[in-house]
Amino acid sequence: MTSSHAPQMIAAVSDIMVYVFPVLGSMLLCYGIYQVISESKTSTRKKLQDRLRGQSAKSPEKELQSILRRGAMDKGGFADAVIGKLSIVPKFQAMLDQADLPWSAASTLMNLTGVALLVMFGALILGFHPAVGAACAMGVFLLPVLVMNFLRKRRLNKLTNQLPDVFEMMSQSLRAGHSLPGSIQMIEEQMPRPISTEFGRVYHEQNLGVKVEDALLSMADRVESLDVRFFVTAVLIQRQTGGDLAQVLDNIAHVIRERIELQGLVRGLTAEGRLSGWVLFALPAVVFLGSLYMNPDYAMVLLEDPKGQILMMVAIGMQLMGIAMIRWIVNIKI
Repeated sequence: MTSSHAPQMIAAVSDIMVYVFPVLGSMLLCYGIYQVISESKTSTRKKLQDRLRGQSAKSPEKELQSILRRGAMDKGGFADAVIGKLSIVPKFQAMLDQADLPWSAASTLMNLTGVALLVMFGALILGFHPAVGAACAMGVFLLPVLVMNFLRKRRLNKLTNQLPDVFEMMSQSLRAGHSLPGSIQMIEEQMPRPISTEFGRVYHEQNLGVKVEDALLSMADRVESLDVRFFVTAVLIQRQTGGDLAQVLDNIAHVIRERIELQGLVRGLTAEGRLSGWVLFALPAVVFLGSLYMNPDYAMVLLEDPKGQILMMVAIGMQLMGIAMIRWIVNIKI
């Protein structure tokens, strides 16, 4: 690279830092405030739940699991040592586990960050505007995360739709004289993925010495489904007080089927609103690209003029707020 290009590179990097640093600072500030509020609420709620369950201290099984997890993290390499201590890593790892992706959260985040930085500096070297480079880098980072979240939601929805058949099969197995671990093993052998994977993990954990109750609680925390928590709560109550677990499972299966039918009805009724939201979200981008093709001088004002860049950022922010509001309106909890 010649010496004449060096001032241009320095100016380009300084221009992009003017945009990047305020954005990163605002994101870190908002994340810090969110962490303080959520941790204060979560810690109090967790202490109350542990006290109600009589778990003032960690059980030996959970101690063993935490020791094994720390050992795995120690062997994870440079990525786990650098960013493995961040609070976002366990949440991202839970998303990967729910999407059934055998990846390390720390390594994945580090790889995505490295690729995004390479794309950003590559765009700067090729002479693109710093805002374009930052947008490309953000897209490279966020697009895989959105795909992972899509895979996670699709897998959890499929698992939820399998639950009524699972509970009916378990109730029939219990009426036939099988034990609860035997019924769980039957689910692993006869049901398709992903429900067979989760119940198979429960079965193998209890074979290794973990209590069935603890293995089911781990599955409920891992899956994060309200229907699974209903099932685990019913099993825990039955193990402590007794009762007809088969009848309880039949009732839960009936309730879940009705909830699935109601969710389908709600999605059908709100389909127009969701489609309108996506149309309104995509329409400004389509109009801008059309203007950029037919009248470049008119559209380039938003990319080259400082006031146009500010207006474009404000418009993008308002677009994101609008799609978030529409999704919040049509997202009816059942």
